[in-house]
Amino acid sequence: MKTITVQSLANMFHMEVLAGAGRMDRVITRPRAHRPGLEFVGYFDFFPMERVQVLGRKEVNYLLTLSIEERKLHIGNIVKYHPPCFIVTSGQQEIPYLTLFCDQEGIPLLRTEETTTEFIAKLDSYLVKALAPEISIHGVCVNVSGIGVLLRGKSGIGKSETAHTLIRRGHRFVADDIVVLKKLGPTTLLGTHNETTREFLALRSIGLINVVRQYGRRAFQDETRIVLDIELAPWREDSLNNELELEPQFTEYLGVKIPHIEVQLQPGRDVAGLIEAAANNWYLKQLGYSAAEEFMQRIENKMQ
Repeated sequence: MKTITVQSLANMFHMEVLAGAGRMDRVITRPRAHRPGLEFVGYFDFFPMERVQVLGRKEVNYLLTLSIEERKLHIGNIVKYHPPCFIVTSGQQEIPYLTLFCDQEGIPLLRTEETTTEFIAKLDSYLVKALAPEISIHGVCVNVSGIGVLLRGKSGIGKSETAHTLIRRGHRFVADDIVVLKKLGPTTLLGTHNETTREFLALRSIGLINVVRQYGRRAFQDETRIVLDIELAPWREDSLNNELELEPQFTEYLGVKIPHIEVQLQPGRDVAGLIEAAANNWYLKQLGYSAAEEFMQRIENKMQ
């Protein structure tokens, strides 16, 4: 299970530490934050205690309406579950009671100047990516006209050279050699680099090139959603057919199925062009269009 520390979270969002400074090593294991509303009125049946607890103006103002004894009771009821940390938004100042409880229980209390809605949106996005299950595979990742493509194949087959051609045609490079795949949801797979190889593309006979330095910032992006898995393979006689539409094939990564296409290599084949065609064809299918279906409909119409 992936984890991040409260200290890492505080550094990421430049937050002020108000209490529990000695326990910034506490770990966060669950994505998405929680605003304890029902819990402050005593309802704990579905309290996600493993999540970061965010207190906006609504929660803090409610606590200020309570008597001192009621405030102690309601805050104490939540603190005893020991969530990873509490975060107050909008730079709120009237929270000495929270500071006291968090210091007593050793729970970090952080403060941000950002508004609650904006902060939670950023926090959830960060946590989902930071805590997402991930694997590393050998391949190349590119974004072709806004469509994330994973290029695979044996070492030396031409993956990096094909990516280079796509970059020169105006598409974007994401990762070479080591592609990190993150599962953000049941059907969402994100492709990115491993930081060490960021912006670098290795070309045989040439060596390493920095894509951003050679082709500009627009030639690179940090991550992309993977929607196509394309395998480059050696040419095999009599293995290709000319059917109007091939039976869909899929590759599975982290439980997410991705459409799979095999592109066989032979001198003279425009591999980069075929990848562009595959990406555009996938996009049209998402819109409900099939060239094969239209072609068959034309034949039927003509026969009638």
